[in-house]
Amino acid sequence: MAYTQDYDSSYDSALALVGMAGRFPGAQNIEAFWQNIAAGVKSIRFFSDEELLAAGVDPALLSLPNYVKAGAPLKEIDQFDAAFFGYTPREATMMDPQHRLFLECAWEALEHAGYDPASYRGLIGVFAGSAFSSYLQHNLHPHPDLMETLGQLQIDTGNDRDSLSSTVSYKLNLKGPAVAVQTFCSSSLVAVHMACQSLLNYESDIALAGGVSLQVPHGHGYLYEEGNILSPDGECRTFDAKAQGSVMGSAVGVVTLKRFSDALKNGDTIYAIIRGSTINNDGSLRVSYTAPSVDGQASVILGALSYADVPAESIS
Repeated sequence: MAYTQDYDSSYDSALALVGMAGRFPGAQNIEAFWQNIAAGVKSIRFFSDEELLAAGVDPALLSLPNYVKAGAPLKEIDQFDAAFFGYTPREATMMDPQHRLFLECAWEALEHAGYDPASYRGLIGVFAGSAFSSYLQHNLHPHPDLMETLGQLQIDTGNDRDSLSSTVSYKLNLKGPAVAVQTFCSSSLVAVHMACQSLLNYESDIALAGGVSLQVPHGHGYLYEEGNILSPDGECRTFDAKAQGSVMGSAVGVVTLKRFSDALKNGDTIYAIIRGSTINNDGSLRVSYTAPSVDGQASVILGALSYADVPAESIS
């Protein structure tokens, strides 16, 4: 149990992480995800030709030397409790799985924190980022007759990433800010930063922040191109001198945040404390548009340390 007297005034602007939820490759919840991390489990999968063909991969790709048969897919992306969230089965079929999974995890993150949106009287904000809807492109556009049964507006709102946050607010009856965050790879962290600012400005009393990325067709490999960001051998060697590139995966993560002082007062379980955060942009300093600059990254790190009033040498 944490007590107010154990913390000085430097925590006045701190935020508390009081709940979380997620879906990850090889882990359907945060508990399994943590167990995988602790055990050093590698969640990238190498697919057999049979699996790739069953997933709809063009047979001609399988023999190409630069086709890498690896990925990090999620399980059960077609599963969704439509009735629980007030959708008909047909409406759910028309929704991007990214929307479905994020909505489920938003509910679970509040539940994990011990809050029921139906009875909570404060303001709950939602800050979220999403990848482009490949589901709309590959699963809905080829079937115009099916799309006509619901109408273009419902198709758009169920697949547009700009509607993700407001969909969660609508379905869970949340009355704080609903903000779509799109900053490419940093979207989820920027969503957390914006959620923190909303809490500190008393626009929200609880804030949900996170992101989702899920590409369909699912369970495919990829074409390696020299000079691109993808790995030539399907391996990710993060922070290693042998690192050659990334392997794209699918996941969703949502955290529940509160002002630290409120979390203490309310007796919430506090999993982590955010002492400070900041965001920036490196303008034209980068080598290319898709390559962030070292100077820009160093600047934002120094800014966050300064805001939090935390010495760099205290971080391990």
